Amino acid sequence: MKIEILIILLVSHLSVGAIGFALGIYALPILIAPTSPTATEVSTMSSQAQYSAEFRKDLKDSDSFHWGQGQVSVGPEFITLMGELAPGPDYNLYLSPEFVETEADFNRIKASMVQVGEVKTFENFVVQVPQGVDPSRYNAVIIWCETFGEFITAAKYQ
Repeated sequence: MKIEILIILLVSHLSVGAIGFALGIYALPILIAPTSPTATEVSTMSSQAQYSAEFRKDLKDSDSFHWGQGQVSVGPEFITLMGELAPGPDYNLYLSPEFVETEADFNRIKASMVQVGEVKTFENFVVQVPQGVDPSRYNAVIIWCETFGEFITAAKYQ
């Protein structure tokens, strides 16, 4: 009888610990995220954009936890989003020579992409384009979770 109770307690405590850990991984990026840029700030930065596109929730590898939606603007100095991303850790923005919407396709052509920078906010963002990176040489923008190797969203801008 005591062994059964110990097993039940062990399983229940491990389950609660695992659930708490998973919730922590999900919640921590939200709690430590910097303040999102305002719509005015994003509009100002995107006014210099040469291209625009749209993140949509209905891409092949997007799901309830990995998605983006909103208007993306791509310019020579900044890439902006007026919209939202599903919260998560370690998001990076890439420029790609071809549009992809699956993890397999992302991994297949990752070597030909350029990593532009980190995305630290989940509502609106502004990412500075590094010197020497020419967005006109690419045709898609992709958000990728480095920590878990997860496709978040993508948009074709040319």
